[in-house]
Amino acid sequence: VAKTVAVSTGKVTNAKSMMVWKPHGNKMFETFSFLPPLSDAEISKQVQYLLNNGWTPCIEFEDEAHAYADGHGWSNLDSSINAGYYDNRYWVMWKLPMYGCTNTDEVLAECKACKAAFPNCYVRVAGFDNIKQVQCASFLVARPPTGAACAVDARQV
Repeated sequence: VAKTVAVSTGKVTNAKSMMVWKPHGNKMFETFSFLPPLSDAEISKQVQYLLNNGWTPCIEFEDEAHAYADGHGWSNLDSSINAGYYDNRYWVMWKLPMYGCTNTDEVLAECKACKAAFPNCYVRVAGFDNIKQVQCASFLVARPPTGAACAVDARQV
């Protein structure tokens, strides 16, 4: 009987449950960035969640060189005394936040316009709480076609 060298859960149905995460070029963003690109219907559902919570949708974009939160970068700020600081945290805002927006189609139209204007940029939707003055959610809606990050389906081996 030949011994297998792979770790197994003992179940054939769980063959992919013991995969190894690729550590290089496997950059992520916020919520849902580990998933394949969202469809318009899936984006609409997420935007509706923002609206249902009373959050203001805001569309942001950034090129790949500046999209990733990368540690200390150009500022050389010692984050051990300033927890949570990363360069490139803020992306360029597409127009103004969509105050008073109640329709997911309006947000989708602006996402498409942003992607058309900046096809080589990442595009995300953020939801801001105007009472607490904080960002409560954000998710990618577009990735550049030439991104150097691992393809979504190639992040594990």
